[in-house]
Amino acid sequence: MEVRGPRDAAIGTADSASEGAAERESFQSRPKLRPGDIVEAVPGVVATQHSGDGKANQYFLRGFNLDHGTDFAVTVDGMPVNMPTHGHGQGYADLNFLIPELVSGVRYRKGPYFAESGDFSLAGSATLDYFSALEAPFAELTLGTNNFRRLLAAGSRTVQDQTWLGAVEIEGNDGPWVVPERLRKANAVLRYSQGSPTRGFSITGMAYKSRWTSTDQVPERLIDSGELPRFGSLNPTDGGKTQRLSLSGKWFDKGSDGSATTLSAYVIDYRFDLFSDFTYFLNNPVNGDQFEQTDRRRIFGAQAARTLPTRFGGLDGVFSFGAQWRGDRIAEVGLYDTQARERLSTVRNDKVAQDLFSVYGQQLVYFTDRLRGYVGLRGDALRYRVEGREPVYGALNSGKGHDAIASPKAGLAFALTPQHEFYVNAGVGFHSNDVRGATIAIDPASGLPADRVPALVKGRGAELGWRFQPDENLTATVALWQLRLDSELVYVGDAGTTEPGRASSRRGIEATLRWKLDRAWRFEVDGALSRARFRGLAPEGEGNYVDNAVEKVLAAGVTYADGPLTASLRLRYLGPRSLDTLNSVLSRSTTLLNVGVRYALNPHLTLGLDVFNIAGRKGNDIEYAYASCTAGEVASGVCGGGIDGRHVHPMEPRSARVSARWTF
Repeated sequence: MEVRGPRDAAIGTADSASEGAAERESFQSRPKLRPGDIVEAVPGVVATQHSGDGKANQYFLRGFNLDHGTDFAVTVDGMPVNMPTHGHGQGYADLNFLIPELVSGVRYRKGPYFAESGDFSLAGSATLDYFSALEAPFAELTLGTNNFRRLLAAGSRTVQDQTWLGAVEIEGNDGPWVVPERLRKANAVLRYSQGSPTRGFSITGMAYKSRWTSTDQVPERLIDSGELPRFGSLNPTDGGKTQRLSLSGKWFDKGSDGSATTLSAYVIDYRFDLFSDFTYFLNNPVNGDQFEQTDRRRIFGAQAARTLPTRFGGLDGVFSFGAQWRGDRIAEVGLYDTQARERLSTVRNDKVAQDLFSVYGQQLVYFTDRLRGYVGLRGDALRYRVEGREPVYGALNSGKGHDAIASPKAGLAFALTPQHEFYVNAGVGFHSNDVRGATIAIDPASGLPADRVPALVKGRGAELGWRFQPDENLTATVALWQLRLDSELVYVGDAGTTEPGRASSRRGIEATLRWKLDRAWRFEVDGALSRARFRGLAPEGEGNYVDNAVEKVLAAGVTYADGPLTASLRLRYLGPRSLDTLNSVLSRSTTLLNVGVRYALNPHLTLGLDVFNIAGRKGNDIEYAYASCTAGEVASGVCGGGIDGRHVHPMEPRSARVSARWTF
């Protein structure tokens, strides 16, 4: 049996300079502080955290602070991860249910240039696939700093063409925080697959549950004055719990003529409760500003795709088409004022149903041996219904509606020589807004009239690219890109959610290098520069900088794998960025250096060591600029309308984890 992951994009097969597949040896060997770190295998992506490890990562890509996933679409084993109309933020993408050791491949595309890509994929998309069979069953125990412990057992069994795969993960962690995180996590995967490489099916069940206490971002002024330790908390009752159950199935058939058909379906049951406090005693000097966000939903989906070889006017080509449906039945998406996790009042409590229907087609044509191109068209139709259950304004904020959008795509690839290929890509894409914003009439927090927003928002992008690939061991790419959005999704720190903002424009340049020096050594370098600005005349008192838009990212890594030894060294740099629209407050840059080592003592026992932030840098995973007020500032009378300043979530200090894997 031979198990392979997706192959990287190559000259003659790639459709753009910014698409590809990460090499499995690279993303599996690199140390991962959290499961979501695996998306950093996508060039230019940064994944951080500004709360507890049960909460979705904070993502950055192409001049976006993606919050927890807006404009970056992620799928795992064919199921979408991003959540529309989510209790915490639009496009929320929680990858904590992921078991990184089961990931067989990470494929990625950037920009709205491809017909298969839909909601939330304006900046890019990542597809994570799971193995159907493992080389051998194993059990691994990991212990680390700050009471980290993890037990993972996984294995598969194949009889003729039938394979069972199972994995169980249990994890706990307190973190470096003064208030221990007390992460408690359980995870399981069970898969049955049958068939051959050309035709077969699989059924997969997943179960995940987690609870934690979080230390959210705190005012930097308190750390500077010594009133609060760097890893201290202003509310020890912040935190949350979540769970996810899923069942999915996939059937595929690959014809001898190059055709392929895929059918898949899934159902997900999801629960989420989060308690946060970002402004402390600014809005409620008596009970404090903690709030609870809830989400209870079931997600249903199905998709079909077909690929056919074509021939028109003597020209060979490939036609791809498909249809997709996703239905979210949200029994409760709520926002509540709380104190020590006890509800004081209801801000919003809604029942939502929304369906997104999609069809697409894309025709690829080989004009000559050196020139090929494609055109595509995608159509998406959204139907939604909001039932407000908050007693004062709920009925006024209820409603139903629909929206639709057509997204044309096109691209050309020209091979100047067998080693050099150039690309031109352009397309229209979209992201959805929280549909509660499409039916709102009254702001429930203030009682004032509120403006409605469109349910679907268009974005337009274009890219020029170059790929250099003299052989299979060396690949270099450069991409110049731009993206214009009709409405920006902006993270609002004191509300803990995203809100539609002004139209924006971004442009940038990205470069990647992948070099397999010899049988043992691999080098990787990714660099990205970008510029993000709001378009049009700025409102009074504001500027045109897109707050928290990352402008400089650099990642580099080296991997050594020979015989029993595997070692990986990873460097990540995240440059300073504007924290307000006037560019008057800048974040600090952060540099992170991690190292991981694995050594096989014998065919059964492998020992490992991961060291995170090996240089002991005191950077911040996230920084925001807004006004807040602590209990002490209220008591001393210095609060007024709030004290503006940076609010930071510190990067974790140097820590280490040791592991022992027994292969049966």
